[in-house]
Amino acid sequence: MQVVDFFSGCGGTSQGFRQLGLDVRVGLDLDPAAAASFRANFPEAAFIEADIRTVAPARIAEHLTEDETLFSGCAPCQPFSKQSREGASTDPRWNLLSEFQRFVLALRPTFVVLENVPGLQRVGKSGPLPRFLQSLADAGYEHDLAVLRAGELGVPQSRRRLVVVASRVGLARLPTPHKGGPTVRDAISHFPPLSAGETDPDDADHSAMGLSPLNLERIQATPEGGTRRDWPQRLQLACHKRHQGHSDVYGRMAWDAPASGLTTRCLSYSNGRFGHPSQDRAISAREAAALQTFPDSFQFHGTLTEKGRQIGNAVPPAMAFRIAETLISG
Repeated sequence: MQVVDFFSGCGGTSQGFRQLGLDVRVGLDLDPAAAASFRANFPEAAFIEADIRTVAPARIAEHLTEDETLFSGCAPCQPFSKQSREGASTDPRWNLLSEFQRFVLALRPTFVVLENVPGLQRVGKSGPLPRFLQSLADAGYEHDLAVLRAGELGVPQSRRRLVVVASRVGLARLPTPHKGGPTVRDAISHFPPLSAGETDPDDADHSAMGLSPLNLERIQATPEGGTRRDWPQRLQLACHKRHQGHSDVYGRMAWDAPASGLTTRCLSYSNGRFGHPSQDRAISAREAAALQTFPDSFQFHGTLTEKGRQIGNAVPPAMAFRIAETLISG
């Protein structure tokens, strides 16, 4: 089965689909660093480095045969996330789902997978998701949707994502969740130790961001699984003394629990519970990738910040595997 990965990023979805034995034919994204990562890991696939709004369906069709096809799309989720501070409809990314819809209707793939933040379904009847679902129904697709927990699909994270699957050859089914998923220990305990700001000489992606002397003190004062609430008063930020929310920032992961949901700033100690469970640093890019279930052989290109953004934006390959496995066997 052929795969076209729209808004592919570095290729998390494609990695999961390839592990299932599917044929990744095309990736499409406009981010140069993510494009470099995708090309390095999927040399057999064509890659279109462009804004989807400028791409004609014919550019995709020329890479496809008459075989069954799966289209996957993970349009930028920022307009629909909890962190969005402005009216989502003013964001230029608001209507990118309709661009994915344009390719589905023009080329009529056998199967469709859409992944996004749960907030996409809370936008209302006039939002992009109801229009997309109606277009699928009008085109003869069966569909299903649910908010899935990554930890119940083999990912050592508490990540929650909205998933839509559609089929024009039968029922569209989502995977059955399983309790008791993998932990941080399962994912990253095998990596060599690092100091803050250090890179493993044998793996350029096992690289950790540096810490200021003050933040080094802070993480040293944070126990495994702990947060800034464990610090002495002299290490507290003034804003945190007045505000008790966002307790995950400056937190450490716990070895025997899943990680919190990784974000595009997952390599930064100050931006979430991204501190290593026992080493005095934030997790490395390789460890973040492992928590997303990328294989240790996967290569990331760009700066360390760009690598973190690619990893945080990616669909976890193990989650993509389970979704596609259930959909195409249904």
